[in-house]
Amino acid sequence: MTTYGLTEEHTMIADTVRSFVENEIYPHEELVERSGEVPQEIADEIKRKTIELGFYACNFPESAGGAGLNHLEFALVERELGRGSMALNHFFGRPQNILMACEGEQIERYRDPAIRGERMDALAMTEPGAGSDVRGMKCTAVRDGGDWVLNGTKHFISGADHADFIIVFVATGEDQTPRGPKKRITTFLVDRGTPGFTIRDGYKSVSHRGYKNMILDFDDCRLPDAQVLGEVDGGFAVMNEWLYATRITVATMSVGRARRVFDYALDYAAEREQFGQKIGKFQGISFQLADMITEIDAADLLTLAAADRLDKGLPANREIASAKLYASEMLSRVTDAAIQIHGGMGLMDDYPLERFWRDARVERIWDGTSEIQRHIISREMLRTLGA
Repeated sequence: MTTYGLTEEHTMIADTVRSFVENEIYPHEELVERSGEVPQEIADEIKRKTIELGFYACNFPESAGGAGLNHLEFALVERELGRGSMALNHFFGRPQNILMACEGEQIERYRDPAIRGERMDALAMTEPGAGSDVRGMKCTAVRDGGDWVLNGTKHFISGADHADFIIVFVATGEDQTPRGPKKRITTFLVDRGTPGFTIRDGYKSVSHRGYKNMILDFDDCRLPDAQVLGEVDGGFAVMNEWLYATRITVATMSVGRARRVFDYALDYAAEREQFGQKIGKFQGISFQLADMITEIDAADLLTLAAADRLDKGLPANREIASAKLYASEMLSRVTDAAIQIHGGMGLMDDYPLERFWRDARVERIWDGTSEIQRHIISREMLRTLGA
């Protein structure tokens, strides 16, 4: 494990969460992989034990009832959770930080119950025609008799199958700019069961079985002003303040999963014999192991450095994009190399490597594709030169 710059307390946080994942997540992974479902009793047990551990909603400040971890500490938590099944560690409970934008009655209805583990949330931005292009969304909300009426569809919404309410971004107007029409976006809090709002099964993904993506349909769904999170037409301000650091989560989880994959490869190379010796002694294998651990450590340090910049109040957009880009692509290379080291057995379901290989693919897509991250990185550099 990379320890550069980490304190004893940081190490304790990482060790505690890793132990939890090994004892409470690993034993249920095969069942979830086979069935594609997380039994409710297992979900409830993981949530209960997380609360007892004091880590539920650890990404929220102590003043709001959370554990008050900073960005670096939370990155360590997510890194260790990345070792386990996404479907199961979902119930470790990390509500969206955007709920800190709740005001008035919203705090009692949404934020605080989410922090206590009494209600679960999900975030909805992506649409069939609007993924990376957030301003291209067609899901709209219009004024009608003092209320808002929502119409449209969201898809690829993770966690919506278990959510009690959804944080939804929709278009509430349009401005004409020199570059063409520009959507105004507003954030709404929508309860499950609201008339005109339907949550249905999404697509069957090869990545992260049991961690389902759902489709949300809004058909004349009527909401009062009390359901607006933040300011009307202020959705982008809410996103920029609370959501851009979610890319660190993808990076840290990629590092955690890569370390688990590497351990399988290292153990196998030390045990498997061919031509009268351990395969780890062959340069073709030993050099792969050297490259794998070097890339993992590099991704780890890149990610923790980005989180540390946030804690210091420094600009971190480029650094976060670099971490997400490198760590997610590193995970793909490491899982592929691990399978190569295992040979044909690596593709058999006797080992979890084929699962890690499938799971790795989506990391380069969600929370901003690799292409989007490269765009962010290059744009940040060129802007300083006026280009």
